[in-house]
Amino acid sequence: MTHTLRVFTALALLGICTTAAAQQYGHVIDKTIAVIGNEMIKISDLEQEIQVARFQGGASDEKARCELLERMMESKLFLVQAKMDSLSINQDMVESQLSQIIDQRRTQLGGDEAVEEYFGKPLYKLRQEWRKQMEDMSLTQQAQMAVAEKVPELTPFDVRRYIDTTDTADLPIVPIRYQLSQVCLYPDREAAKLAVKEKLLSLRERILNGEKFSTLARIYSEDPGSARKGGELGMASKSIFWPAFSDVAMSLKPGTISQVVETPDGFHIIEVIEKSGDMFNARHILIKPQYTIEDREHAFHVLDSIRTEINNKALPFELAARFYSEDNATRTNGGQMADPNTGSAYFEIDQLKPQDYIAIKGLKEGEISEPIESLDNEGRDGNLVYKIIRVDKILPAHTATFENDFTQISEQVRNDMQMRAIDDYLREKIKQAKVRIDPMFKDCEFRNASWYDKIKK
Repeated sequence: MTHTLRVFTALALLGICTTAAAQQYGHVIDKTIAVIGNEMIKISDLEQEIQVARFQGGASDEKARCELLERMMESKLFLVQAKMDSLSINQDMVESQLSQIIDQRRTQLGGDEAVEEYFGKPLYKLRQEWRKQMEDMSLTQQAQMAVAEKVPELTPFDVRRYIDTTDTADLPIVPIRYQLSQVCLYPDREAAKLAVKEKLLSLRERILNGEKFSTLARIYSEDPGSARKGGELGMASKSIFWPAFSDVAMSLKPGTISQVVETPDGFHIIEVIEKSGDMFNARHILIKPQYTIEDREHAFHVLDSIRTEINNKALPFELAARFYSEDNATRTNGGQMADPNTGSAYFEIDQLKPQDYIAIKGLKEGEISEPIESLDNEGRDGNLVYKIIRVDKILPAHTATFENDFTQISEQVRNDMQMRAIDDYLREKIKQAKVRIDPMFKDCEFRNASWYDKIKK
């Protein structure tokens, strides 16, 4: 949606994540610094947001405090309006996000008791407070969207008028984009998987014969985060792991060693240390399939032969992809690649894997790269794959035009119109609503000048 909406969402989530931050200001007399209708903002609320900004590397000076306060007041205005309009809370969204937040806190801190100790409150009380914040966020988002959605859909005439009346320097710059196709070959994954399983079964046998799991994890595990801790993952919710991993872990009795478990990250053996409800602490040894020089040489030889046939016009690229490529996501489309996140057939540089961009950056349209090693989109890190890439089309960086970039410009125009509608709405609501701001903020440079009339004299 809009940038403002994302800010309101972030503020609500940050408040949940940093409830304990207010404990650091116990020596400060907490007081109300702004009243928006029946909603209040306390100095501790503002300091929580400052703590988060500082943690994330942002500024925490007076200017930052003023900017954060204004965002919080804007959010409260929308919340007040949502309640006046009797908007309904999206309970499904609230429960989903609440569960996610609680699982994150339990995992980060090490269980329910650690969460209660850190925040200084029982978990049931934290659930109540966090649910209230999530409900407020749901209402705030809906109220803002109601304003934004009143902006009508744009016609080509609207977009053309925008381009004709906007200074060229203010029009968006469209970065260079590539349309690409590929032929992919995988190494002998079955042989590599078999080798990994045999190695893990050997390690499992050594553990059952008396060797320490933690010692072998430090030596052999390819999960650097846990290997240095003897494979220990720490108390965590089962929801943060791959289902295959958590299902096996939850089925084990503490002290027993699992058979080999496959996940998109590789292959594991698991020892559960402790279980509590839907949480567990476990050790694991992760080993990923390894491939040989022979795998690479064979794949490169095949890909080079395919490339030669294509360049000699003996084999269309699309047919080669359909017949030879082992990437199921692209072979049926004649090898044409698409961004897995957006579905777009065009890639900006930062959307390409580094190996892929290095291979094609000097190529012209219609040219095919040499065989390369790259990664697919499976798992967290991707699996090894060998490929050749054809540059189908290059769209050079340019100032957006009506003819070539209608969709991008229309999105920007409508977004600008929505932002103006929201600003106009806020300006009127500030004038109409019961708003009071503490004079300690009289020197703030608020983006919306209407706030100044509401500062207590």
